[in-house]
Amino acid sequence: MTHDFSNDLLATAIYTVNRHAKTAPDNKKLYELKRIALEKMIDSGKASKVGLHFVKNPRFSKQQSSVLVKCADFYFHTLPKKEDFQKLPHLGELDENYRNPQKRMSLNFAKQVLTDYVGVNQIMLLKKEQKSRTRYKKSSYKRNTRFYTTKTSYFE
Repeated sequence: MTHDFSNDLLATAIYTVNRHAKTAPDNKKLYELKRIALEKMIDSGKASKVGLHFVKNPRFSKQQSSVLVKCADFYFHTLPKKEDFQKLPHLGELDENYRNPQKRMSLNFAKQVLTDYVGVNQIMLLKKEQKSRTRYKKSSYKRNTRFYTTKTSYFE
């Protein structure tokens, strides 16, 4: 079933998923959904890469950059690819004064819109995450850790 998704609807859905991902305890699935949706929007021409920004709090105190993506009235950051460093201009520091417009959408509706747009079920994302984690079973063999003696008391 094909839907005609507007740029504003998709941008609001990505904004909602991104806002919830920042405070969610398990945010990997939400960020993965955001990344896949933005990549598809860039490929279809609904969004465009603007440039590179320095990351505000980089890991391991090393300087890092992120890609600034414009979608409708919103700006989002994604992880850069190797070719982005050659193709995109570096914009320097992040502008702390700019904020995306405040739009409201429920998280469930936003996830549904993005999964319909991308064509990926949330179940597939869960399975991918579960495959990356390998679980080891505990051995059913129990070693006897008590020390037994033939003595009946400690005083013998």
